[in-house]
Amino acid sequence: MNDNGLSNVMSLIKKQKWENLFKRRELLHTAACKEFYANLTAFIYKKKEIAKSRAKGVEIEFDSMKLASILDVPGHTGISEYIKEVWEESKYIKPLEITRKFANNSLINVARRVQSTEMKPFQRFMHFVVMKNVVPRFEKRDTTSFMDLTYMDHLVSGRKINLPRVMMRHMAYFISVKDHELPYGDWLTMIFEEFGVPLIDKKAGENRRRDDDVEAPEEETEEEIDAQTDFDWEAVIDEAAVEGESGSGEQFYDAEDEVQESPEVNEEDPAVTEAAGVDPSAPSGHLPESEMLKLQAEFERTRANRFQADLEKAQVENARLLALLQQAQSKPKP
Repeated sequence: MNDNGLSNVMSLIKKQKWENLFKRRELLHTAACKEFYANLTAFIYKKKEIAKSRAKGVEIEFDSMKLASILDVPGHTGISEYIKEVWEESKYIKPLEITRKFANNSLINVARRVQSTEMKPFQRFMHFVVMKNVVPRFEKRDTTSFMDLTYMDHLVSGRKINLPRVMMRHMAYFISVKDHELPYGDWLTMIFEEFGVPLIDKKAGENRRRDDDVEAPEEETEEEIDAQTDFDWEAVIDEAAVEGESGSGEQFYDAEDEVQESPEVNEEDPAVTEAAGVDPSAPSGHLPESEMLKLQAEFERTRANRFQADLEKAQVENARLLALLQQAQSKPKP
C-alpha cells in the first residue's frame, strides 16, 4: 500500500472522529484486565446498556455515553449492530451489495462471508483495522464475519459507527465464552484510570500513567507492544495484506428490541418506579441493590454450570485419549 493508501485510512478514521483514541498509547495491565472481565456483568436499565465490574478493589460502572467520554469519541450516533449468523438488510446495511463490494465480484447472488484472498490490499487493511480495534478477533483470521463486513463498509463509506456501544456489546459477549483473548486491553487502561484503579508498572515498581508525553520503558514485553492502539501503520500493512485477519461475529445479548416494544411510561414517576420495585431515590443508571444481587447470583450460577460442563467434556476426552494410548501399548512390537 502506498502513502496515498495510508492517508486514505487515516482520513476514514478522522471521519469517525476516532483519531485521538487511535493516537493514544497505553500499557496493557493484564491482571487488571482479567479481573475486570471475570467480574463483568452487563444489563439494560432504563433503556441504557450498563456495564458493571470490579478491578483491584475498585467498583467500575458505565454506560455507552460515559465510555464515549472516557475514550474521547462520539457516542450518540452510528450503528452498533452485533451480528452473528443472521445478516439482515436495513436502511444502511445491504448484505448482498457489501459482499459484492469486498469480494470484488458483481456476479455473486447470495450474501456471504468474504475470504481475504478475494479482497484488494486496501480492503484487507481495512479488515485488519476492524479486527484489531472495532471488534477484536483472535481466530478465523483469513475470513470476514458479517459483522466485520458491516463495519468495514461503514468505514469506507464514511457512515458513522457507534464505537462505545459496539465495544460494550463486544465486552459483554466475553461474559459467556471461554478460551478467547480478552479485547480492548489497552483501552481498558483508560477506563481504569478514570475510575482510579491502582495500576502498578512492574518495571518501575510504582503507580504510573503512560501518556503521549511519557517515555515508554526501555524494554517492553511483546504483550505490551501488541496492546498499543497507536500501532505503526506501515509495519502492519504487509501482515494485513497477507492475512486479511478476522473472526466470527456473535450475538450474545440484545434486549434492546424487547425494551423498545414496551409501552412508553414516565420512568421518573415515583408511582411507576415504586410499582416496579425500584427505589425512586436511587441514582439514575443504577440498579437497586436487591436486583443487583439477583443478577450477580444468576451470573455465578451460569458460570459454575459452564465450568462443570467444560470439566465433564475434558474428562471424557482424557478417557478417550487414555484408551487410545493403552490400545497402542498393547499392540505387539514388530
